[in-house]
Amino acid sequence: MQEPADHALGRSRGGFGTKIHLVCDSHGFIVGIHVTAGQRHESRAFEPTMARRLFHRETGTRRWPARLAGDKGYSYPRIRRWCRRRRVEAVIPTRKDQPRQGDFDAATYKRRNIVERVVGWYKEYRRLGTRYEKLAINYVAMWLVAIIEKALRRLLPNTA
Repeated sequence: MQEPADHALGRSRGGFGTKIHLVCDSHGFIVGIHVTAGQRHESRAFEPTMARRLFHRETGTRRWPARLAGDKGYSYPRIRRWCRRRRVEAVIPTRKDQPRQGDFDAATYKRRNIVERVVGWYKEYRRLGTRYEKLAINYVAMWLVAIIEKALRRLLPNTA
């Protein structure tokens, strides 16, 4: 990762801060992470977040999920095209100002709460919520340390 010029810091309605974009699997393990300035829209970070997946299979090959769930903020033709090109079913509700996009799998969409719970789990790490680091690469490094620590706690519960 290269350090962004703005250090992934910017003003949003909530104040001065950073947005963390996460991709997690169906078990709540984080498999992708990306940071942007607070004012950046989530949909603009979609492709960079998917490109920064933490785990790759073999050199040059990627294994995409069968389904990808996102909220209405990701309901854009560009994101749906990205999913179609990779044969990924987009489980994203359409916004009011858009025509309906085929069948919507509401049962699968309900499982999107997994990423919301993952964010809640990581809120217990004060350093992640307050972002003491000036550099974005150091902030992402702290996320990676927390991801490793959380994974070890989940995989080896009696050793903590």
